[in-house]
Amino acid sequence: MWIRVASLDELPVGAAKVFMVEGRAIALTRVGDQVFAFGDVCTHDGGPLAEGKLEGYVIQCPRHGARFDIRTGRVLRLPAVAPIPVYEVKVEGHEVWVNPEPR
Repeated sequence: MWIRVASLDELPVGAAKVFMVEGRAIALTRVGDQVFAFGDVCTHDGGPLAEGKLEGYVIQCPRHGARFDIRTGRVLRLPAVAPIPVYEVKVEGHEVWVNPEPR
């Protein structure tokens, strides 16, 4: 199932913006001409990842500095040990669609 979440114009480049999709807080961001979607909750202590620093494909939790790869959800730096969910994204024209089931 695909859900229209935003238009490309609504998405920041180099930062993330949170949207509620089927009851899940999902952060969307643009890196170059690609759009990525990931869970907005740090698996270490529930911190808001979209408020963290985004460098390339890496988001850093603003609370304790855990880092995650937004392409895969993989943990790159402690204190988190569990990956974050990532979501499939498609862009049709200027519309951004997300599959609300984690990959």
